[in-house]
Amino acid sequence: MDDMTSEQRFYSIIQQIPSGCVATYGQVAELAGLPGCARMVGRTLSQLPSGSQLPWHRVIAASGKISLPKDSESFIEQKYRLELEHIKISGSRINLHIYQWNP
Repeated sequence: MDDMTSEQRFYSIIQQIPSGCVATYGQVAELAGLPGCARMVGRTLSQLPSGSQLPWHRVIAASGKISLPKDSESFIEQKYRLELEHIKISGSRINLHIYQWNP
């Protein structure tokens, strides 16, 4: 991974998150070899082109919450995609003990 950009590292990790599981921004950064760069993961995902096939919806906050504003289209889309994968969401919270990916 040394010759990859940080974005490529994040994409590589996010692509591996299986359906029905979530990972936190910090977890993605750590697995990409960039501990402490959770915000960078968020910034990278916020700049994905529309129509991207990357499963961005599987990345959530360390608190177990969807980190987008509840009334936003992106929040609704993320919640919908997670529910399609049979992930139970209470408000905007996901139980990490049940759904967190452990590679």
